[in-house]
Amino acid sequence: MSRLDFKTKDRAQVVVEGLYQDLERRIIASPPGQCPVDMAESFLKLCHAQSCGKCVPCRVGIGQLLKILDDILDLNKEKSMEQLELLRRTAVVIKESADCAIGTEAASMVLRGLDGFREDYEEHIRHNRCATSIQEGKQPVPCVALCPAGVDVPGYTALVMAGRYDDAVRLIRKDNPFPTVCAHICEHPCEARCRRQLIDTAVNIRGIKRYAVDHCSETVPVPAAMDDTGKKVAIIGGGPGGLSAAYFLAIMGHKPTIFEKRSKLGGMLRYGIPNYRLPRERLQWDIDAILSTGIEVKTDYDVNDEANIKMIAEEFDAAYISIGAHTHKTIGVEGEYSKGVIPAVEILRGIGDDSMPDFNNKAVVVIGGGNVAMDVARTAKRLGASEVKIVYRRRKQDMTALPEEIDGAVAEGCTLVELKAPAKIESNSTGSVRALWVQPQIAGEADRSGRPRPTPASAPEERIPCHIIISAIGQSIESQGFEKYGIPVVRGSIVAESSSAVSNVEGFFAGGDCVTGPSTVINAIAAGKVAAANIDEHLGYHHEISEDIEIPYPKLMDKKPCGRAELKLRYAKERGNDFMEIEYGMSHEEALQEASRCLRCDFNGFGAFRGGRTHKW
Repeated sequence: MSRLDFKTKDRAQVVVEGLYQDLERRIIASPPGQCPVDMAESFLKLCHAQSCGKCVPCRVGIGQLLKILDDILDLNKEKSMEQLELLRRTAVVIKESADCAIGTEAASMVLRGLDGFREDYEEHIRHNRCATSIQEGKQPVPCVALCPAGVDVPGYTALVMAGRYDDAVRLIRKDNPFPTVCAHICEHPCEARCRRQLIDTAVNIRGIKRYAVDHCSETVPVPAAMDDTGKKVAIIGGGPGGLSAAYFLAIMGHKPTIFEKRSKLGGMLRYGIPNYRLPRERLQWDIDAILSTGIEVKTDYDVNDEANIKMIAEEFDAAYISIGAHTHKTIGVEGEYSKGVIPAVEILRGIGDDSMPDFNNKAVVVIGGGNVAMDVARTAKRLGASEVKIVYRRRKQDMTALPEEIDGAVAEGCTLVELKAPAKIESNSTGSVRALWVQPQIAGEADRSGRPRPTPASAPEERIPCHIIISAIGQSIESQGFEKYGIPVVRGSIVAESSSAVSNVEGFFAGGDCVTGPSTVINAIAAGKVAAANIDEHLGYHHEISEDIEIPYPKLMDKKPCGRAELKLRYAKERGNDFMEIEYGMSHEEALQEASRCLRCDFNGFGAFRGGRTHKW
């Protein structure tokens, strides 16, 4: 008889661990529009199955929570609002008395649900049905529902598979006039709930879009404008949101005029995203297509003045404010006005105007952890910096930048300095930067975003020698002129309704970063689309945007696991020395295989049952 045995996994354990992975993929792929009460009960059953049975609050208490939820969902039982109070009290007791996280976190989940979707509980109790928002959910296709602009992803994927690239671009433009831009830099939220994850991993949607724009005709005509309405609309800001609104309004027959402060259109697409990620000629292709609808443009025109805003209010029938967030936030430490401390937005703006700073053989420190910080760090390396350090007060996994952007910066020679908060900036006798002093941090309790909150560690400050410090800690808007006119501004952002209408200021609408704060290009495009639709209604019309494109029917397919085709990058040592594009598109073989992985939720299952695609808006 042996004293100890080396533990090996038995067959049952191996199978169960595989089932855990299957369950994880199923949870990740849960589409929008599920009844949250039903989902809460399902999660609670899993928690109950995980209970070891040692403590009564977990073993018995979770069972009581399940019984209450079963009664609420049972169509044949009488219910009352008192059940919600019983559910809450029971969950509180379990949370405070269970021995381990299995019980306490199960109870916390119930309490968060009572706060987050109480109206769903009340609808089940009062009317034995899901909430109206669930019943009337019009978009059961996960990728389309999660695209802020509502682009028909399965449709253009099928068109790419059929080799109809021009039609794919036309279909994308029905909802998003920037197909090329999004093919290069979109953060692809559409992939988050891709149902393909039930089998292996999400379809590479951005890669398929990239193949379409790489292989379409040199010019893909835009839709013809509808009958002229004679209505004039001012678009304040020529970024992605303003250009999108102008595009759709022009197609509807209105006369949009874009007022742009800079010398060129594009906003942060031109003045915030480096050429190696978004080549200027690819950006211009989208802009040229948008302007071909007959939009009037006035560049070098700063509207942020009360007199100019009054002129717009008098001469135009409506106005859309889409000025973005182009001003920097201060670091708030001693010495931040020393020579060599430069805001990231100023550097990228200058590069957008072809004015390159000289970082040759200089040590550069970048403060921040977002995409802008990664962009400016990689740019500094390309401009000859001897070393680039990215200082961030949180951990790498807490950075808001895309993982691929962080990995790209590291691969190109940038160094991440984690859990270090700026304390002060040291300068020499001439006022030029000599070093950044940082205070070490520790990852503390989670904040509202779920990330550990950095707190000062009991360690001395550290000195990082450098010649240049680039601040990339956030952006704000220039709103003084708008405030004077009466446009409501709260905490540096314009206040607008979900329809983009500005309250109490007739005919004015606002959207994009100037309303939400710095966000993504697809969110700005979606805001422009929403504004265009509601400006059209405000002007007394109900034009509909549509595309008469026949979408191929899905083919019979086997649903075996299959590898995902990823977009390839140039070698780090090669790409880190120039501003040429760093990413390659898919090959024809890769594009066909990736398109074939799409499960065509627009035709199959719940997608077809609830009406499939939206042909017009």
